[in-house]
Amino acid sequence: METISWNDLVKIEVRTGTIINVENFPEANKPSFRLWIDFGEMGVKKSSAQITAHYSKQELLGKQVVAVINLPAKQIANFISECLVLGAVQNDGTVILLQTERNTANGIRIA
Repeated sequence: METISWNDLVKIEVRTGTIINVENFPEANKPSFRLWIDFGEMGVKKSSAQITAHYSKQELLGKQVVAVINLPAKQIANFISECLVLGAVQNDGTVILLQTERNTANGIRIA
């Protein structure tokens, strides 16, 4: 594990956001959803997420998540992902989403 500096850590923008749209993403290499996430004043950002094992589209709609929002955009198949939704990767490779203990305003910075 590489150690980073405190200066590196403070550059990472981890924020809360609410999923406002979910679509299947059949073009992705692994089962995924396309997500649109409202980060309040930071705007709406898109993300591809490999979370189909534990979540349905209906369950995700309106769910608040935690994401890194200042990574460069990444093309995944025919979709541009603008943020990284955070989750705990299980031993079997499936992902459990990280969330705050209580809902917050969209765009709140995680410290």
